[in-house]
Amino acid sequence: MPDDAVKAYPNVMITFATFRTFVLGLFIVVTTSGFGGIERTFAPKAKAWDVWRPHDAAAEIVVDHGDWQAFLDRYVASDAVGVNRLAYGRVSEGDRAILARYVDSLAASPVRALSRPEQKAFWINLYNAVTVQVVLAHYPVRSILDIDTSPGILADGPWDEKLVTIEGERLSLNDIEHRILRPIFDDNRIHFAVNCASVGCPNLLKQVYTSDNVEALLSQAARAYVNDPRGARVDGGRLTVSKIFDWYADDFGGSEVSVIAYIDEHADPSLKAAIAGRRGSIKTAYDWALNDDPPFPSPRRSR
Repeated sequence: MPDDAVKAYPNVMITFATFRTFVLGLFIVVTTSGFGGIERTFAPKAKAWDVWRPHDAAAEIVVDHGDWQAFLDRYVASDAVGVNRLAYGRVSEGDRAILARYVDSLAASPVRALSRPEQKAFWINLYNAVTVQVVLAHYPVRSILDIDTSPGILADGPWDEKLVTIEGERLSLNDIEHRILRPIFDDNRIHFAVNCASVGCPNLLKQVYTSDNVEALLSQAARAYVNDPRGARVDGGRLTVSKIFDWYADDFGGSEVSVIAYIDEHADPSLKAAIAGRRGSIKTAYDWALNDDPPFPSPRRSR
């Protein structure tokens, strides 16, 4: 702000940090409504980065995910209510180095020379491993939202920070999810595979994705999340669904009706019956608490 403006308006000078906090606080208040609120407007759109479309259908290259599997085996466990939690505080320096070696090995892979199934598993595993790396680099935090490393004064979280270089291209987590996985693979089950290190997110699976198991694991993850209270639940006759179905409603048909139909298609009999008897409009919820083990006593946000 120019000096003359400060002199003229001494009581209205605010810092960028104060302004950012105010706007984000207002955003949280405004977006705690039901399905189809303003929050959906700010969710990243699927827009293909065409440089990543090439693949080799006849390729026999198999990417090694062994280090990632060993990491998951060592540090991921389910809690009493089925939330897969990661013991960030117990990760040794040696295992941090192994995780870094794994990400570096993926970065050195000839991605565009892989088969489509191999690519699909590659990008999912890369997203999840880099997310864990980011949390470890800033740990302890109560929420991934506290890692404000994305560019821009209103940045919240690490998703737009360029974190890994693949075939000469710098990529962010949002690039991987919204410019590669969603638009190029056109599979809404992707939302149940990529993990944002939060309790409200679909589980970080304890099994790595491979070209052989990716389709089966995606279907398993979709059904598991829909039938978990984090994905969909009916309380007092009112249906509450994860904000994932609102943020990315276009991937599930684009409307409240289509989202309910998708959930019903994947629901177990008890949830189907509850949905059939629901009343009122959909509510949405999402818990941003870190999927830590043991968990922090209180998250930064639960909305």
